[in-house]
Amino acid sequence: MLIRNARFPDKDFNFIKGDILIENGLIAGIGSFDGGDCLDAEGLTVLPGFVDIHIHGALLADCSSGNPDDVQTVSRFLLSKGVTSFCPTTMTLPHDQIEAAFSAAGQCVGKEEGARILGVNMEGPYISHEKKGAQAEEFIRKPDIGELEKLNSLCPVALTDIAPEVDGALRYAEKASLFCTVSAAHTAATFEQASDAFRHGFTHVTHLFNAMTPFLSREPGVPGAVFDSENVTAELICDGCHVHPSVIRSAFRLLGEDRLCVISDALPPAGEPDGEYDFSGQKIIVRDGLARLPDGTIAGSTTNLFDEFKNLLSFGISEKAAVKACTINPAKAVKADRDIGSIEIGKRADLLIIDENKEIVKVIKGERYCEK
Repeated sequence: MLIRNARFPDKDFNFIKGDILIENGLIAGIGSFDGGDCLDAEGLTVLPGFVDIHIHGALLADCSSGNPDDVQTVSRFLLSKGVTSFCPTTMTLPHDQIEAAFSAAGQCVGKEEGARILGVNMEGPYISHEKKGAQAEEFIRKPDIGELEKLNSLCPVALTDIAPEVDGALRYAEKASLFCTVSAAHTAATFEQASDAFRHGFTHVTHLFNAMTPFLSREPGVPGAVFDSENVTAELICDGCHVHPSVIRSAFRLLGEDRLCVISDALPPAGEPDGEYDFSGQKIIVRDGLARLPDGTIAGSTTNLFDEFKNLLSFGISEKAAVKACTINPAKAVKADRDIGSIEIGKRADLLIIDENKEIVKVIKGERYCEK
């Protein structure tokens, strides 16, 4: 297949115009070509498929349910939103339920009906009681590398989330970092504790500014440690509710265009109307698209990366930075950037085509279309 006359970002994410040749589901050429099955993209923009490394569910399907059908529902939903790769994300639950969730995801790997699974994001159960957010406190426990290794045998772990200050966290992180990304999450860590963690296996931070110590003038907390550490990547929920647009702009100024990863942190009600829902045994109330627990605690989002991408542009973030934050940055964060995340020869032909109004025209996963 040949996509002709397209506007797209090159390997350095500078926008150029040309043709993209696809063969056997891979990008086989970039330049100017003749013949073949052509798709004329004149007036359109082609982007790398988006990568969501933190999502719990959509359309009432729960990635923690242990049901492969739920994982497939989320996979199909994401592809329709321009997301071609994702990490189904678990909650703080008993071991047998987390094990079932990993097993369900593992059964879908290589058989995805929509977006491709990069591995599981294990959010909890090794977190802080103080910063648990919507996580179930009764299932919080100490880090267990044996548990992680067993789960990794069921489905590859892409991310393991842990509070750096909990007992045994640094030893766990040093071992876990040998086969997955370790992220600071749901944490009451001080600046000093977080900074130390970034020297002992931690390289990522879950939903920056949310469920962590704040950034204050004399107590810079976890965000301050992120800003002070050159090699740490950070997730950011860009629905306009979890983080104020001005703070999002500040984060991009401080961290640049290479260290921020847009995530949805979407819950099963994503794609559904406002109302009351059950999520992993907890009551969730969705009003104006924002999910909260009955006590008012923000529980997660109902957004998706494509809507967040448009939000970033409206917030004043450059197109280049916004695209990288939805594509190559999260791919790098989970060590998948050799195959996805940018439009380069040899990478998967996972592409998102949008029009001048920033609306989805077509999503391509390999050579398979998802029409809009």
